[in-house]
Amino acid sequence: MVAQKLGVALPKAVFSSESEARDAKLRTTLLEIHERACAFFQECLRRTEGARAREYLASRGRDDATIKKFRIGFAPDSGFLLRDRLKNEFSQEALRESGLFSWKDTNQQSPISTQPATAQSASPAAALSSMYSKFRNRVMFPIASDSGRVIAFTGRTLSADEKAGPKYLNSPETAIYSKSRVLFNLDLAKETIRALNYAVLVEGQMDCISVFAAGFHNVIASSGTAFTAAQASLLGRFSKQIVVNFDPDAAGAKATERTLALLIEEEFEIRVLTLDQGLDPDLFVRRKGKDAYAAALRSSQKYFDYLIERARVQFPVRSAEGKHKALNYLLPHIQRVPSRIVRDSLAEEIAQKLNIDSAVLRQELKHAAVGRKSATVKTAPEAQITDAEKILIRALTSATQLQSEGSTSDRSGEDDAFDPARQARFVLASERLHLGLATESLINSLLHAPAEAADIMDAELSPDDRRLLAAILMKDDEELSAEKIEGATRALVRVQVRRRLEDIQRQLETQRAHDPAHLKALMDEKLRLKRALMNPVITGDQIASASAH
Repeated sequence: MVAQKLGVALPKAVFSSESEARDAKLRTTLLEIHERACAFFQECLRRTEGARAREYLASRGRDDATIKKFRIGFAPDSGFLLRDRLKNEFSQEALRESGLFSWKDTNQQSPISTQPATAQSASPAAALSSMYSKFRNRVMFPIASDSGRVIAFTGRTLSADEKAGPKYLNSPETAIYSKSRVLFNLDLAKETIRALNYAVLVEGQMDCISVFAAGFHNVIASSGTAFTAAQASLLGRFSKQIVVNFDPDAAGAKATERTLALLIEEEFEIRVLTLDQGLDPDLFVRRKGKDAYAAALRSSQKYFDYLIERARVQFPVRSAEGKHKALNYLLPHIQRVPSRIVRDSLAEEIAQKLNIDSAVLRQELKHAAVGRKSATVKTAPEAQITDAEKILIRALTSATQLQSEGSTSDRSGEDDAFDPARQARFVLASERLHLGLATESLINSLLHAPAEAADIMDAELSPDDRRLLAAILMKDDEELSAEKIEGATRALVRVQVRRRLEDIQRQLETQRAHDPAHLKALMDEKLRLKRALMNPVITGDQIASASAH
């Protein structure tokens, strides 16, 4: 972007393979689609049909300057206006991959279609006519990358009808958007974070917008999701100091604890801000003003003071049992502290505040230090697991027993017939995409778990699989959608294709002087698989067909 402003020609990108070039082209196209969509939503907000959206924003204290700054817009109730705006500029496949559209199932296929997304039996025009906007009658908040490019949206419904879907609807993950790797408003906040050398982390986008509009330009949001290691790494490029200001309710307190655990391991300097009267940051700023928020920031607690206070509230330490429970609550947090010197200092502080003999506490800390090392070893395999595997594992454990009805595809994510457990079970059982993965044992156990099991954790799992499953289910409570599961399926298909290509390449390198017919067969299969990999909506059946010829 800087080079463009200065009129400096950039060197032409060089790609190592056709697949890499195609993926880069798709990402560029998706960025263009999102930019056009953002401008469309902004335009709709200014129109007559955007009056109710403007009233809602005014009721939340959003003035014109803030609306313009954050490029807030409105998605009209019609499901076809955005599609019609974009259809002459972008291909149908690119629009499908954008995550902005759902579509009707005109072929009545099974929950995970084993045919390409562009059905052979349907003409391109018919397929396009079945596509409609995912976001309808919603106030639209763009989500940008840290470089400022729009990569996704959150839509807040204006309808009171339960059939309108969730209150907040988020874009699914795409080639340009992975929610665990994005921080809302980092593009606008990063320079102030760097200048002030600290960030303020809130949960919701409205919280973030309110605090930013009040003049605190170093605020970012996790967008209501669990804070991740990738987000911590991204933030760490600008500052390693942070004030965590999540909602004061029980869910917010739990989210704060999970976020603190991760930030501690990433060696951030952390403070916690808990606002009085049970107000979230948005309400606090609007009711009490920016001066009160500035004062609250100055009085934020050191993170372990916050945790000790939480322990004292939950487990009164007047009794030996209360002290024991408080200590067990705090020890896992101490385990995560990388520095032994800091752990020793915390032990003294905890011993004093809980009135526990420090020698006893230090002995417990010694055991905790050993536990910290073993825990690191035990949880390491989780780092090797892809987001796609985690999504399908969570889907398998959702165990919703719904029956498919109606003509809306399960991939639309918006009809009542969608059952994530059934959809994941179908594709994994039929296409065996998990074979050879780190999660193969766990997924096999879940596929064969009895349907009547009341609690999936009661299934017959190995100790390692049980720990892995608990870690996956605990870290992400994001809503499962049909598009998300189908996207995870395509990701695993690509994994299997690339593994097969690597295997073919190894065979080619070791059999150059052997049977010419076999070498030709390998070369032909390699070419077919590479061609199949170029399809953005690749399916398992296509790969099986490419390998079987």
